[in-house]
Amino acid sequence: MASLTDKRIQRFIQKERVQAGSLIVSLFGDMVYPRGGSVWLGCLIRLLAPLEVNERLIRTAIYRLVKDDWLQTHTHGRRTNYALSASGISRIAAASQHIYASRSPNWDGQWRLLMLSSGITAKEKTHLQKALRWQGFGNWQNLAFVHPSADIAQAFDLLHRGGLGHMHQAVWPLVASGLPLQGRLSDTEVVSQTWGLNELAKRYQHFVATYRPLLLEWQNHAVSDTDLQNETSFLLRLLLIHDYRRLLLQDPLLPLDLLPAKWPGEAARDTCRQLYECLRQPSETYLDEELQLADGNHTKSLKFFTKRFQKC
Repeated sequence: MASLTDKRIQRFIQKERVQAGSLIVSLFGDMVYPRGGSVWLGCLIRLLAPLEVNERLIRTAIYRLVKDDWLQTHTHGRRTNYALSASGISRIAAASQHIYASRSPNWDGQWRLLMLSSGITAKEKTHLQKALRWQGFGNWQNLAFVHPSADIAQAFDLLHRGGLGHMHQAVWPLVASGLPLQGRLSDTEVVSQTWGLNELAKRYQHFVATYRPLLLEWQNHAVSDTDLQNETSFLLRLLLIHDYRRLLLQDPLLPLDLLPAKWPGEAARDTCRQLYECLRQPSETYLDEELQLADGNHTKSLKFFTKRFQKC
């Protein structure tokens, strides 16, 4: 009888369309980055073969990631390593702060505002809105972009890396706190009006419904203790982080103080953290044996890997 883990992997394989580029970014961020950030192309193809991601699709996705400055190439004879570029490392490091955080960020009670110049064109504003929405900023009444805890310096750096550095002079960054005046909007009302969280809540609930039974399966040692378990743990870990990372890309990452009671994002974080810990050792054993560079050498995890999901 197939385990729940096997069924989850088969559901992924049976999907009509696989976004290979996004899956490869998840693999680099979770497994390659903490092992030096580089992997041989042939190894990458072999690692994804059990998920039936074909070689042509992988090569096409890799080419696009190089073009988009996520990856760079290093040749070794007739073989090629693909490594995270400086831009790729920066983006992976920024995302990792949220993916592997032990809890939601605390709030200092202040809002980060990006006020726009009246001279900005509609086209420029559209490009800026798209870039800032990816960073979690909300559009407040079409007057400013706001967030309660974003790192503004990092936001400007990401705009620059995204080709929007020329617009820095059209954006005025401010930090402000609401005054305790009678009848004013509360901070939670601002959140409610600025970010639509209902759909995101449903997606977090679906994530928990998908992975909580798998957590129980691994906690109860229902997956057989064989060499196959190591490969299975690697595949499930990849799908777990891939699904969780895509959820966080849609999440403005607001402080828990401003979110609705019993926010399902916390249950999703807890499920991901616990299942990740169950999968950590067997998947690392698999990667020790299988993750390979073009010169034939294998890689080992760096020290910061052990800090993931750990409370500081």
